[in-house]
Amino acid sequence: MDRVKRIDRWPGEGNICSILEEERAPGGGAANVLFDLAAMDPAYPLYAAGRIGGDADGDFLLAEAASRRIDCTLLLRTPGVPTSYTDVMSAPGSRTFFHASGANALLSVADFDAAVDRAEFFYLGYLLLLASLDAPDPQYGSRAARLLAAMRRRGYRTVVDFVSGNPAGFRPAAEAALPHTDILIVNEIEAGGATGLELRRGGLPAVGLLPEALKRLFALGVGEFAVIHFPEGAAAMTRDGAYALTPSCRIAREEIAGHNGAGDAFAAGFLYATGRRLSLEDALRVGSASSYFNLKSPTASGGAVSFPVIEAHLQNGEFDLL
Repeated sequence: MDRVKRIDRWPGEGNICSILEEERAPGGGAANVLFDLAAMDPAYPLYAAGRIGGDADGDFLLAEAASRRIDCTLLLRTPGVPTSYTDVMSAPGSRTFFHASGANALLSVADFDAAVDRAEFFYLGYLLLLASLDAPDPQYGSRAARLLAAMRRRGYRTVVDFVSGNPAGFRPAAEAALPHTDILIVNEIEAGGATGLELRRGGLPAVGLLPEALKRLFALGVGEFAVIHFPEGAAAMTRDGAYALTPSCRIAREEIAGHNGAGDAFAAGFLYATGRRLSLEDALRVGSASSYFNLKSPTASGGAVSFPVIEAHLQNGEFDLL
């Protein structure tokens, strides 16, 4: 759950700012990707799995998912524990998150035993915010890695997303999870944490280092696709070395209502395009367009649109330069 607060500026320590708008909305990687996919294609079969509290926020999330025809059979309720939430402080040009793990901290490998095997992708996120799954495992390195390996054996294409903001924990979490990950979609900061490369210098993306960073992600174990997105564009590579780099869709500053969920919107677009067997470059373009519409809403999935709308924008919209 996201509690989005649009503020006039980020205050210095001990200072004050004004909250201009406040809104409650679904949030978190899994919810954002699911809701974006539901908007892209209402007929797309989607399944939510996880833990929520037995509280009003949990009721709200179930209602929001049901309104999008998302199967919530495995969205388990945990009495006496609050639903995970994040206070999102959205200032002009920036965002900051204050997170309470709540029921997410209790999510376990066994919670997925009854997952349906009709879906193509199994998306797990955000690692480094799921205390039980982030815990060590003597065989796999982490319980999350054990879960990914199990879902892969069941025929899923596994997809992983990490959270930014925990540099010390990123490398070991990646080393455990990536050998059991088919598709990795991360931003340039997260990719830098996994590979040891500085992918943003002087406020600009280090585009020339992206191929090497993607190769290093494959060396860590990624199976099919490694993808790095950043505000100016995105790059991807397949295991056989095919590489694509695309710029972001151009958007005027005054059109941006917020940045919350932009990376998840990109991931949803890339996964949808991959499921439709589009080319690597086209999948990046669909992800970029999905992010473009996301930026028009202050909430994480409020700007999501249908795939025909995305296609039309890709034909008529403008792109940034890299």
